[in-house]
Amino acid sequence: MMTLGEHIGPNLRELRSAIADRIGAANVQDDPDHSAAFRARPASTAEVAAIVALCRLHGTSIVPEGGRTGLVGGCLSHPHQAILSLARMAEIEAIHPDERIAVVQAGIPLEVLQKALLAHGLEPGIDLPARGTATIGGMVSTNAGGIMAHRHGVMRHRVVGIEAVLADGSIYSDLTRVVKNTAGYDLKHLFIGAEGTLGIVTRVALTLEPLPKATATVLLGLQSVEACLAAIDLGLRTRNGHLRAAEGLWQSYIRLTASALGWADPDLPLDQPLYLLLSLGGEDQAELDEALGDIFQTLSERFAGVTGVAATSKQQEAALWRLREDTDQLYRAHNAAASYDVSVPLSEIGAYVERITRGLAQVGGGISPYLFGHLADGNLHIVLDRAGPLGEKTAAQVEAILYATLRSIGGSFSAEHGIGSKRIGSLVATADPAKLAAMARVKEALDPEFLLNPGKVLPLQSSKTKVLQ
Repeated sequence: MMTLGEHIGPNLRELRSAIADRIGAANVQDDPDHSAAFRARPASTAEVAAIVALCRLHGTSIVPEGGRTGLVGGCLSHPHQAILSLARMAEIEAIHPDERIAVVQAGIPLEVLQKALLAHGLEPGIDLPARGTATIGGMVSTNAGGIMAHRHGVMRHRVVGIEAVLADGSIYSDLTRVVKNTAGYDLKHLFIGAEGTLGIVTRVALTLEPLPKATATVLLGLQSVEACLAAIDLGLRTRNGHLRAAEGLWQSYIRLTASALGWADPDLPLDQPLYLLLSLGGEDQAELDEALGDIFQTLSERFAGVTGVAATSKQQEAALWRLREDTDQLYRAHNAAASYDVSVPLSEIGAYVERITRGLAQVGGGISPYLFGHLADGNLHIVLDRAGPLGEKTAAQVEAILYATLRSIGGSFSAEHGIGSKRIGSLVATADPAKLAAMARVKEALDPEFLLNPGKVLPLQSSKTKVLQ
């Protein structure tokens, strides 16, 4: 049996030993799959900086690791790289209720922060199904969005201050706790959405939102995207409370999750083309319930065949949300199914869905996609109804159908999952050449040796760079 660290060469063993001397031998572990030389687990920004400096000295590139909930291969590594895990950096350093600001370490899971904020009647203003494992640092690095982006924005809008370790081992520290800050270039935005390729995020100052005292949720059955958008507009304009979430579930998706979870309601047969999970937040439960009733009534007057069921308890509300959030059921039905994540302008969603549905039906004997997503901000998740991985030809055909018109209509082929290693080709094929060139220049300036997460976001191509192994 291969012993601890035996699969790595002398230079990497020397590096491993040096890192162990700095952060403790127990915090430098062998990677069980040997997909990386080792995994280092620092406990502070200073230790992260020391590891980066040592890796640079030894010519070893680094793959930063958070909650490993990414879907685009952003944490893939190879045996000559070091993994830098932020798992030990998981503290809430401060909560300032009057400022509605929290300062946290990058390795803290979203759900842990959410639970800590309950005592203050606050929330991070962002939520996603992977809340139990997704870390704040990972969410910053991927510019995560989630179900409340239409109201509170994505991570880029939640971050007011940031600390990160640069490729030369220096520490960029700008942990301001204020929204208004015009003191020079706002460089924190370079690290938000960069997937660890420009710096390793270690600490974050986040702006918070008041947690509503009450919520009300309804699952509507509708016949068109137009009806869904009308329901969302009514939710945004309600006099009682505010629209908290609006999640679209096309028929094939909700039928699969409902069947897998054993969910059924006699008042809502799953025979509509589209379903909308609509949630309001506010101060008074009765007022929110009344507002949902008014929305249902108005929709019924404007559109034919509207159906719906409202949650009458927190348990029922949770059951409705499981229909949306239990996406694991897709991959149990279709192992390793290919998934895509696009943003479409709201007025274009109906035509886009019709076009891709027709197009995919002509590919590989006919593909019927599962569709669901954050309809209030136009983010659609698309999962194919077949086991993956797709063959190269089929994958190219699928991407051509899904991405063909997105740029021209003002959308994006990557809404919130990022680029990682799997979507670099799509980025190169669809992005403006000037944007790609500017991205390359930024990478060259901050990480000329490609020390940080090489092979992610940008292709490993530059005549002036040395790609570290």
